[in-house]
Amino acid sequence: MTVHPTHSTARSVSRRRRVALYAASLLCCSAILTALPGGASAAPAADSPAPGPGTMALAFEDQFDGPAGAGVDGGKWQIETGDNVNNHERQYYTPGNDNAALDGRGNLVITARKENPGNYQCWYGACEYTSSRLNTSGKFAAAYGHVEARIKIPRGQGIWPAFWMLGDDFGNVGWPNSGEIDIMENVGFEPGTVHGTLHGPGYSGSGGIGAAYTLPNGQAFADDFHTFSVDWAPDSITWSVDGNVFQRRTPADLGGNQWVFNKPFFLILNLAVGGYWPGDPDGSTQFPQQMVIDYVRVTTS
Repeated sequence: MTVHPTHSTARSVSRRRRVALYAASLLCCSAILTALPGGASAAPAADSPAPGPGTMALAFEDQFDGPAGAGVDGGKWQIETGDNVNNHERQYYTPGNDNAALDGRGNLVITARKENPGNYQCWYGACEYTSSRLNTSGKFAAAYGHVEARIKIPRGQGIWPAFWMLGDDFGNVGWPNSGEIDIMENVGFEPGTVHGTLHGPGYSGSGGIGAAYTLPNGQAFADDFHTFSVDWAPDSITWSVDGNVFQRRTPADLGGNQWVFNKPFFLILNLAVGGYWPGDPDGSTQFPQQMVIDYVRVTTS
């Protein structure tokens, strides 16, 4: 992924492209990080019991409880705004709760719409779509532990949901030196498959190190909630879907390149529309599309 200045506030970050067809493209997820102050360190919740040997302490949790239409907890999340020329994504990430709001039933709903009520301008002209992207930079970051989210992803050509992490030193060292852990990415033309990937110096963009997980019997991820997680320890990251482990990575997988994952990372949730990897929406794509997040949780030992 390559970081570039943008016309809005500061930086844009792009996420990965796994297909060789796009290897020459600028690869990785993204919009605009509206602020990247130094991240807060992971700490157990005040009412969590002190961890003993072999136990796990709750470091971060959001169950998205609250009235329908309310925005996310500003003490835990910041909303990013802007477009993303790097990936040629089509959406504009809007502020506030316009495209990211609680549903009153314990879920956060990120909605992608085919609209432009704010006359937003994108890299290609007047934006055609709106969506949302949020992160915990400056509010929460942690090194190691079990990181998971229970999500019902959207569907359709050109739809690109993701749950991922960036190194908390991103604002200082840039990408890919910061490292990136993609816990879950899905592109709409693969309804039954998700991808987990590492990006770092020498193995970024289409050269990221990762694997895919496919549901059995032709099932689609958009049909139900699924739990996406990583178990992260020094020099080891293991991915699973609904408790089913599908890959484990260590420094030995990097071909001599630097392992940059022994430090704090912050969390990101976003729903992109279009781009080099998923392709643009077409006549078969229905809007609005929704990414529904039941909870996000981080536990540390």
